[in-house]
Amino acid sequence: MQFNSLSEFIAMGGYGFFVWLSYGSCLLILVGIFIASVTSHKSSLKQVEMQIEREQRIKKAKESSV
Repeated sequence: MQFNSLSEFIAMGGYGFFVWLSYGSCLLILVGIFIASVTSHKSSLKQVEMQIEREQRIKKAKESSV
C-alpha cells in the first residue's frame, strides 16, 4: 500500500485509529516490562548485598565469641 501524503499514512486507509492504538499499547507494554525488569534487577542486587553483609556479621560474631 502506498501513501501519497503523511495524513494518508496516519489514516491508514480508515484503520489508523486501530493501527496506532495497537502500536501504542505494544510500546506501553514493552516500556512497562523494561521498567519492571530494571526494578527487579536492582532489588535482587540489593538483596544479595544485604545477604553478604549479614553473612559477614555472623562470621565476625562467631570469631569474636570463640
